[in-house]
Amino acid sequence: MIDVSRLRADTPGVKKVTHFNNAGAALMPNPVIDAVQDYFEHEALYGGYETHRKRGNQIEAVYQSLAELIGADRSEVALSDNATRAWDVMFYALGLGEGDRIVTTSSEYVSNWAAYLQARDQKGVVVDVVPDTTAGDLDVEALESMVNERETALITLNHMPTNGGLVNDAIAVGEVAARHDVAYLLDACQTIGQMPIDVREIGCDMLTGTSRKYLRGPRGVGFLYVRDSFADRLDPVFVEVENAPIVLPDSYTLARGAHRFETWEKSYANVAGFGAAIDYAMDVGIAEMWERIQRLASTMRQQLSMIEGVTVRDRGLTKGGIVTFEVDSRQTLEVRELLAERSINVSVSTPFSAPYDMHARSIEGLVRASVHAYNTDNEIDDLISAIQILA
Repeated sequence: MIDVSRLRADTPGVKKVTHFNNAGAALMPNPVIDAVQDYFEHEALYGGYETHRKRGNQIEAVYQSLAELIGADRSEVALSDNATRAWDVMFYALGLGEGDRIVTTSSEYVSNWAAYLQARDQKGVVVDVVPDTTAGDLDVEALESMVNERETALITLNHMPTNGGLVNDAIAVGEVAARHDVAYLLDACQTIGQMPIDVREIGCDMLTGTSRKYLRGPRGVGFLYVRDSFADRLDPVFVEVENAPIVLPDSYTLARGAHRFETWEKSYANVAGFGAAIDYAMDVGIAEMWERIQRLASTMRQQLSMIEGVTVRDRGLTKGGIVTFEVDSRQTLEVRELLAERSINVSVSTPFSAPYDMHARSIEGLVRASVHAYNTDNEIDDLISAIQILA
């Protein structure tokens, strides 16, 4: 069972705000704050390069912790500036061209969707969207039929979208990809740290995630996973001293495995914080946090749905910690700012956030409240009371 009092004692921010923007950037716990500050202070006193040399084992341990978190090998993970950059470098490394087909879901994040459109317009790539089930999930049977009907180069989707609580069945998608030998890229930005992730069980070839959301790490760190047996199929769109460790006057050699996507320069203080965040989450227990997050989110949805003038918009058979809703006669930004005046943090989703889905459902904007394990029922009550007044 989760020790909520420990989580809150470890989180200074809960004394200042009621934080329901964990799908944006969660409140960091003390071990993460301490790790970042300690590394940064050492850099300030002794120099950045010198600190990196002295603390090489500490940085290397981050990779090992990350691999353990997602059930991968050390050689299969790499760090990046952020999750979008990690996703981009693998997507473009596939070298998709004229007539190659991408199959994706309707709820794709704006940055990923923009990349699909660029690949379509510049490279002649075909982009097809898998229909949703009546519950709102990606329709796995429809996906199977689409892959059967036409050769497909890539299946790419989000595990959980930015604008709703649904959790797509990534494991079932992996089974389809394996049966048809189709490359599979999973955006797990919203699920890493929120629910258990095992890349072997999912069966994806590539996966991306971030530090700042449910893992509760600092901003400015993302990561990628690429299966060892798949890495040689990817040709990085850029090379530099880190991912091409051997450069001769007339040739270069790429690094093996996921390391071919590394860059030499990083915010190493934030990397240290990222490692502390992973270790903290695994110590608390990802499965236990997932159970609590689902319960809190379910409670929030139920109570919001009972308020006249409020419409909960979440879809999916399995739902996670993101709760989205509309308040009649109130703009989403207005709701966010009025809640902020009460020290309640929420976010918003606009048609820009997930352009295909939001336009298909004719949604002009959503208030997004995302819970974490350190949130409480009393905090949910505070939110509900505030929304009742606004509505």
